[in-house]
Amino acid sequence: MAYIPRLKKEYRERVIQTLKEEFGYNNIMQVPRLEKIVVSRGVGDAVSDKKLIDHAVDELSIITGQKAVSTISKKDVAAFKLRKGMPIGAKVTLRGERMYEFLDRLVTSALPRVRDFQGIKSTGFDGRGNYSLGITEQIIFPEINIDKINRINGMDITFVTSANTDKEAQSLLAQLGLPFKRN
Repeated sequence: MAYIPRLKKEYRERVIQTLKEEFGYNNIMQVPRLEKIVVSRGVGDAVSDKKLIDHAVDELSIITGQKAVSTISKKDVAAFKLRKGMPIGAKVTLRGERMYEFLDRLVTSALPRVRDFQGIKSTGFDGRGNYSLGITEQIIFPEINIDKINRINGMDITFVTSANTDKEAQSLLAQLGLPFKRN
């Protein structure tokens, strides 16, 4: 039998039924699901030092367990000495098993390591059922060796769901374990 991540199993067994009861869905296919997680990092100083992009790609690859790619600028910005086509960041898109594994590690081991953690804000929804979360330090992930990093950087994590409204998406993500702040 193939391996199924813990959160995926929990989604199938518990979350689908809970969301069906909460929102009154008739069909199991109406229940929102997590489609992908995009982890990205902008490296503004990469204009002057090209090695910073390689460090960012390596760190994102270690954190997510999947090869990250460098992102390039789309246009020239003279104020930042930026040319079109220069590498300016790194990103990785997680789907399927790796997505659930990353979410599980984020919720159970990384977020509790944030200093003075009170929960994540529920203001990061975009109106279409997607949620974005900013992390200020990459050292909260246990995969990162603090002795081998050259500087502390943050990253953005975007959760793309099939939900139609922010309320449905927030309920889905809360059921999957994201610790939202109480209002």
